[in-house]
Amino acid sequence: MARSPLTCFRTALAKGDFLITAEVAPPKGTNPAHMMEMAKQLKTRVHSVNITDGSRAVMRMSSLVSALLLLEEGIEPVYQLACRDRNAIGLQADLLGAHALGIRNVLALTGDPVKAGDHPTSRAVFELESIRLLQMITKLNSGFDWTDHALTDGATDLCMGAAVDPQCGSWSGLQRRFERKVEAGAEFFQSQLITDFDRLDKFMTEIARPAGKPILAGIFLLKSAKNARFINRAVPGVSIPDHIIDRLERAIDPLQEGVTIAAEQVKLAQSLCQGVHLMAIKREDLIPQILDKAGVKSIRQTAVVV
Repeated sequence: MARSPLTCFRTALAKGDFLITAEVAPPKGTNPAHMMEMAKQLKTRVHSVNITDGSRAVMRMSSLVSALLLLEEGIEPVYQLACRDRNAIGLQADLLGAHALGIRNVLALTGDPVKAGDHPTSRAVFELESIRLLQMITKLNSGFDWTDHALTDGATDLCMGAAVDPQCGSWSGLQRRFERKVEAGAEFFQSQLITDFDRLDKFMTEIARPAGKPILAGIFLLKSAKNARFINRAVPGVSIPDHIIDRLERAIDPLQEGVTIAAEQVKLAQSLCQGVHLMAIKREDLIPQILDKAGVKSIRQTAVVV
C-alpha cells in the first residue's frame, strides 16, 4: 500500500509562496517524544520541518526514521542527508527507502567534520559531497542509479534542496558553488544563519535571483548575550553584530528579546527572499511566537495520495 506523502511544501514552492521551514533535531537516544512534541507545535506554522542528520557530527537517531515519525503524524519533513557517514551505496539505499516511505523533500549536505563532534576518532566517508549527492538524486529521479543502471521499478520523485551561505568570505567561491548546485538539480536553498542582511540583499541581487531558485534565509533564535558570543566563537563565518549582543545584554528578559530580534529578521527576510528557515535549538516551541510577532499567519498542510 502506497503511503500518502504530504505536498504542502512542494505546492507552496511551485506557487511562489513565502516558504517557512523550521529545524528539529532527533534525540540522542531512543525516545523521540521531545522531538515529536516540538514538531507538533510547528505543524500549522511551517510548510515543512527539517530533520537534521548528525549535525555538528554529533551522533543522534537516524534522520530517515525521524522523518518517518513526523510524516506519520501528518507533519511534512525535509529529510536531511549528509555524505559524511555513507558511501554511494548507502546514500542510494536511504534515498530509495525515503521515497518508498512517502518522504519527498531532501536536503543534500556534505556534513560537518567528524572532529567537530562527539565521536572524533570515527572514520568519515565523504565519498561524495553535496553537489555530487544532488547529481545522484537527479539520476534517481530519472530512473537510474549512480552507475547508470536502470531502477527496476521506476524513478523516484524527490524534491531536492541544498544549503547556501551568503556570508561566505569568498564571493567567487559562493557564486561558483551555488551555480553548480543549481546545475546539479537543487530546487530550493536553505541558508546558514544570517546576521548581515545587506550581504543577503547583495547575494539575492547578484547571484540568487538570476537563477530563479527560492532562498530561505536562516533565522536563529539567540537566547542571551552569552549564547550570541558563543556562536561568534564556535560557528565559522558567523559574526553576530555588537548592537544585537548589546540588546540581549541590556534586556530584562533576554530570551524574549531574542524572540523579538528573530521576528524583526523574519520581516527583513520577507522583503528580500522567498522564505525563512527557523532554528531555535531546544526552544522550537518559541517559533510560533516568533512568527506571530512577525505577522506571519498559520499555514495548512495537505496530503495527496500517490
